[in-house]
Amino acid sequence: MSLARGLYSAALTLLSPLIWQRVWREHDDQHPRCERLGIIPATPSSTPALESPIWLHAASLGEVVMVASLVEALRRRYPTRPLVMTTMTATGAAQAARLLHSPEGSAVLAPARHHYLPLDFPCTARRFVTRLRPALAILVETELWPNLMAACAREGVPLGVVNGRLSPRAFDRYRKVASVMRESLANVSWLGAKAPEDLERFIALGLPAARGVTVGSLKFELEVSPQVITSGQALQVQFDGRPVWIAASTHEGEDAQILTAHAAVRAQHPDALLLLVPRHPQRFEAVAAQSDTWCQSREETNLRRSHMHAASSLSDPAISVLVGDSLGELLTLYAASDIAFVGGSLVPVGGHNMLEPAALGLPLLSGPSLANFNEIAEVMTEEGALQVVADSEALAVAVAALFADNVMRKQAGEAARQVVARNRGALSGSLAEIAILLPA
Repeated sequence: MSLARGLYSAALTLLSPLIWQRVWREHDDQHPRCERLGIIPATPSSTPALESPIWLHAASLGEVVMVASLVEALRRRYPTRPLVMTTMTATGAAQAARLLHSPEGSAVLAPARHHYLPLDFPCTARRFVTRLRPALAILVETELWPNLMAACAREGVPLGVVNGRLSPRAFDRYRKVASVMRESLANVSWLGAKAPEDLERFIALGLPAARGVTVGSLKFELEVSPQVITSGQALQVQFDGRPVWIAASTHEGEDAQILTAHAAVRAQHPDALLLLVPRHPQRFEAVAAQSDTWCQSREETNLRRSHMHAASSLSDPAISVLVGDSLGELLTLYAASDIAFVGGSLVPVGGHNMLEPAALGLPLLSGPSLANFNEIAEVMTEEGALQVVADSEALAVAVAALFADNVMRKQAGEAARQVVARNRGALSGSLAEIAILLPA
C-alpha cells in the first residue's frame, strides 16, 4: 500500500465511528449490516452460471434511476452474465431492487442482485472484491473509492467509470488529496465523461489522458416506461382536471417557501393542487406535519400519498396539498402534474435532476442554486423550457402564469422534451467502450 493510500485509510479508520453511525441508519430488512464490511456470499467457482458477474455501483436513488437504461442494455448484451448492483443508501437499494426485478418470461437472463457497498477500508474492500470476483467493475459519476479501486487492480478486474462528473467544487476538494486520487485514477481502465470540462478535471487529477473520452450524460437516456404514464394518468383521473404543480426533491428550508408560493397561486387559481415531495424519506413525517399545520391555518386539507388508494378522490378544491411520501413514485407524480419545480435549488444544495420531468414534457421551474446541473439548466433556459426563479414570490408568479396560459405551458413542456431527445447518445458511446473491456 502506498503512503498516500495508507494515510487515507488511517483517516478513514479514525472517522469510522461517525461513518458507521451514518450507515447504521441507511439500512433495510433485506440486507444484513455486515455487507458494509464486505461480507457477502462468495461467488462459487464451481457454478458457471454465477461466475464473474458485472458489478455496477450507483450511490443513491438518483444515480440508480439514471443508469436504468444502462442496466437494461447490459442485461440484453450479456444475458448469461450475472449483474450485481451496489448502492450506498436505502432509497437507492429499494430502487435497485425494482430495477433488477426480472419480469415474467425472462428466465433466459442470468441472476441479478443488490448489495450495499462496503465501507472503503482496505480489508473490507479486498474481502468484497475477492468474494464477488467480478469480470468488470463499473462506477457511476464520482464514486471513486481508493481502496475498492485498488482491490480491483489487485485482482485484475477492469474498471470503468460511466457518466464521469467532477464539478469545480469537487475538483478543488479532490486536489487536497491529489496523491491518492492520482493513484486511484491510474487504476481506471476507461472513463466516459459527461462533458469536456469534466474530462479535463479528471485528467488534471491524474487520469491517463488516453483512457478518457467525452460521451455525454446518461441522464438524457431516461426512458419513461408505459407503466409510469398509465399510473400518472390514473392519478390525474383522481385529480379530476384540477391544475396540478409538483415541487419535487425538496430540502429543509424550501418547503415553507413553496407553501408560501402555493398560497399566492391559489389566490389566482383556487382549485390548484400542490404535490410536495421531499428529497429524503427521513423528512416525510416532518414535511407532512408542516404541510398539515399550514393547511389547517387556511382551513384547507393536507393528504399523504401513502394514505391514498385507487378509489381516493382529490376533486375537492379544499384539498390543497398532497405530500409525496411513497418511495419510487416520483416519476408517476411527475406524470400526473402540469408543471414541475425541481428542488434543492431555493436553498444552497445545487439542484436536482430536471431531466425526468423534462422527458415527460413538463415546463420546468427551479431556484437559482444549480451548480450540479449548470450545463443542463443553461440549455433548458436557452430553449425556453426552464424558468429560474429567485424566491417564493417569483415562483408563485411563474406557476400562476403557466396555469393561466395553456399555449405557453405546452410550448415550454415540448421544448423540455426536445432537449432530452436531442442529447441522447451517451448510452451507445458507453456501451461501445464497455464492450472493449468485456467482449460479449
